Amino acid sequence: MTTTPVWSVDPRTGKQREQVAVEATPQEVDEAVRAAHAAHAARGPLADATVRAAFLRAAAALLDEAAAHVIEAADAETALGPNRLTGELARTTGQLRAFADAVDEGSYLDVRIDRADPSLSPPRPELRRYKVPLGVVAVYAASNFPLAFSVPGGDTASALAAGCPVVVKAHPDHPATSELCASLLRRAAVATGLPPEVVTVVHGFDAGLELIRHPLVAAAGFTGSIRGGRALFDAAAARPVPIPFHGELGSLNPVVVTPAAAAERAEEIGAGLAGSVTLGLGQFCVKPGLVLVPEGAAGDRLTGALTKALGETEPGVLLDHRMRDNFVSGVRERAGLPGVDAPVTPGSGGEHTVGAGYLTVTAADLLGGGAYDLLLEECFGPVTVVVRYADQGEAGAVLGRLPGNLSATLQLSAAETEGAPGPAAELIGQVTGLAGRIVVNGWPTGVAVAPAQHHGGPYPAATSHSTSVGGTAIERWLRPVAYQSVPDALLPAELREANPLGLPRRVTGG
Repeated sequence: MTTTPVWSVDPRTGKQREQVAVEATPQEVDEAVRAAHAAHAARGPLADATVRAAFLRAAAALLDEAAAHVIEAADAETALGPNRLTGELARTTGQLRAFADAVDEGSYLDVRIDRADPSLSPPRPELRRYKVPLGVVAVYAASNFPLAFSVPGGDTASALAAGCPVVVKAHPDHPATSELCASLLRRAAVATGLPPEVVTVVHGFDAGLELIRHPLVAAAGFTGSIRGGRALFDAAAARPVPIPFHGELGSLNPVVVTPAAAAERAEEIGAGLAGSVTLGLGQFCVKPGLVLVPEGAAGDRLTGALTKALGETEPGVLLDHRMRDNFVSGVRERAGLPGVDAPVTPGSGGEHTVGAGYLTVTAADLLGGGAYDLLLEECFGPVTVVVRYADQGEAGAVLGRLPGNLSATLQLSAAETEGAPGPAAELIGQVTGLAGRIVVNGWPTGVAVAPAQHHGGPYPAATSHSTSVGGTAIERWLRPVAYQSVPDALLPAELREANPLGLPRRVTGG
């Protein structure tokens, strides 16, 4: 049988570094899924919350111990740099520990007990409800976060916390990092009494398709492009038994600068926008890709500050040469539209690098549709589109053309933040309808890992209403089950009257 090698490639040079693995065959994907399913179906150590919490903490500890090696491997394959990757590793291990804490605390099980009450009409039987793990979860790793959204990332951590084994389809941009992290997670599993098959990595495009179609895969998590995510989403829905597909696909992350905010702090907003657009060389899923700036002198001062800051930004290396080529051609196509200007021309910065910049267009042109709809599509890399608008009606019309987004940001004046009814309140209402996270007087880049976080949004930002960041990400891999009039001795331990596991629960009736 012919095997296809999987190479680690240096994005700074485009040269192959080492062969890491070979692409998985259909048989190997089947074996990986069946081994993971066996770990779930046995209801063995993986079903024990104490063991799972210990496993997640052990995985975090091993990643921290191997930090220098992990960061070196990731930087060699992504060119993201040691500083960025050090922070990402801390976020990754923090997520693992946070989910361990969530498992210990137990409220994610959402235990509810309704006491029997024959006096009600109709009478209420004894009902006890909690959530159980779905089974094997397929995780599709992201290109732009080789740690936090890849093998040891949030999808994996939340699925394991829920009690679901994971088969990860590694991203081709960082296969060596993926294998290294997988080996550390599997070591942690064995050290805490779990089978190593609770985490498995496969490589290859075809392997990803085999994975989503496998009858024993119960759910999937994805972070990536609209095209790739939609293909997998459709495959998940087309199965004889469809499965949940939690995909993060793409986002423009609009920013609206009000006239009052521009008049009050144009230069500050312009500089802040430049920093957000170029953070991680524009390779964050929440990069602001469309910015509504008022016409007039204040808006001119803002774009002047943006021009200065972006003009001083050094070229950098994107995650791979395919993304570089797509960025260069995407910018060229957008800049070629009539009426579109490039005060700082983004695009090729050299054979292996790209330069940051921005494009400008009037709201009137953009609202004309046709070829201008291209400006409403995400362009992955260090570029944003500044739309100059005449009044709030025009700004609102542009917002009304946008698809779903992960975030929407409002830059408001001090007076507008006082909350009195007016244009700012109307803007809050409008952007709430098209984004999963609303930011005021900040920037969307930098997604805090916190219980109240929501990282998702209306399609195509996400394919479900769940979040891939924060404590509630665990809910994606669970389903509720109610037990009616079941004798206490036959109930799962989580639902027994004595509450032997000490779980938080909601109880109705005497």
